[in-house]
Amino acid sequence: MARALQDCPNSGILLAENISMAPRVEQKSKSADAIKRSPEDPLVITAVASLFVSERKYPKARKWFERAVTLNPDIGDIWVKYYMFEKEHGTPEHQEAVKKRCVAAEPKHGEMWASTMKKMENRQKKVAEGLELVAEHIVAFTAELTKSK
Repeated sequence: MARALQDCPNSGILLAENISMAPRVEQKSKSADAIKRSPEDPLVITAVASLFVSERKYPKARKWFERAVTLNPDIGDIWVKYYMFEKEHGTPEHQEAVKKRCVAAEPKHGEMWASTMKKMENRQKKVAEGLELVAEHIVAFTAELTKSK
């Protein structure tokens, strides 16, 4: 990771991954560094929002997720993380609002979003169905990871 960040010091995807991979005590400093390097990158903003969720600072996390989807509404992975956050910590009204805005944005990019939506069985699914589907995939993947540890 250090070598990759030397070669591409302002890469949002690398900075976001660096935050999430760091030990808990280093995550805050890594996120501050990432924001200094790439303050308008939605992947960095999402990683910081996830950090706030882990610290149980839900209003701050919501604000940062909002900022991330505003910066680039075309990244489906960010919408999914925001929706999952609202499903776990928000009200049904918040969940529905996120879903409606996601449908209006019609995201096309994102690692998990694109791989799930481009599968043959999912080609005809609407954005709202895709949002639920990708969220289910992430939950299943996370459960599988924790089971294998």
